[in-house]
Amino acid sequence: MSDQYYGGQQYGDPQQHQQYGQQPYEQQSYEQYGQQYEQQPQQPQPPQPPQQHQQYEQQAYGDQQHQQYGGDAPQQPAPQQQFGRSSRMSESSLRVVWVYPDLLSTYGDRGNALVVERRARQRGLGVQRIDVRSDQSVPTSGDIYLIGGGEDRPQRLAAERLRNDGGLVRAAENGAIIFSVCAGFQILGHEFVNDLGEREPGLGLLDVWTVRGEGARCVGDVLADVSPRLNLPQLTGFENHQGVTHLGEGVTPFATVQVGRGNGTGDGTEGAWRDTVFGTYLHGPVMARNPAVADMLIKLALDVNALPPADTTWYDALRAERIAAARPA
Repeated sequence: MSDQYYGGQQYGDPQQHQQYGQQPYEQQSYEQYGQQYEQQPQQPQPPQPPQQHQQYEQQAYGDQQHQQYGGDAPQQPAPQQQFGRSSRMSESSLRVVWVYPDLLSTYGDRGNALVVERRARQRGLGVQRIDVRSDQSVPTSGDIYLIGGGEDRPQRLAAERLRNDGGLVRAAENGAIIFSVCAGFQILGHEFVNDLGEREPGLGLLDVWTVRGEGARCVGDVLADVSPRLNLPQLTGFENHQGVTHLGEGVTPFATVQVGRGNGTGDGTEGAWRDTVFGTYLHGPVMARNPAVADMLIKLALDVNALPPADTTWYDALRAERIAAARPA
């Protein structure tokens, strides 16, 4: 195969590589942490007057004023408020699409879908969650699309089916929000190395490409400072990947690592984002550790710059535990 160019950088045909599968997750899984809040019954809440919100500008996240999350006491959500819905939104609910749970759902990444759903319901929003298996067409009318990690062969199968289906690409072209993790992040790029040691085309939704790292796997806890334009608190997560992801000129790093290896390039970058498409290597699941990320996606979908406050007691305890564990002694 001839040399290819992505984002102004060149690289030639890679060496033949051995298969690099994901190793068992060594951190406590979402099933241990996250089922606590998923099972909590929803309490009926008294109505509150809707808040007035300015239009949410996608390219100026950092310039908007956001409410702090956290606090001592849970706030009461307002039931079924509209919050200045985007033109993409249905009249009745936020549509959250979990893409290929049968192929891309390792390391508890399903927890991301559960957290987005939970955080929306805490604000009184209706939520329609759609789990799309790999033998089904990806709907183009979703508001938020979530893609998890996976081992090498499932990743190749997922990439093939997503290319053939075309639904996720059309959804992105329509302005949908897409958040991807690990193998899902690699699939959104131009290409990655598959389980056969060959270049596998991605979807081209992010200007990134992934090669196989020659050194030790990137494994362990991560602390990372998010791109200032996104105005999010420090990220905590867990990485486990062999791939090295290079960023082109068409994307911005999602974060800069303080602990961990991130994209594996040695430049401190972690993940990538452009407009409403995001990618990261962080498991945990990342939104259970970082509920502000879920809130950001909801704000994008609603086209607002703020949400009513919601209780984060459980999340704050988990964040504090994992941040303390990741920091050098």
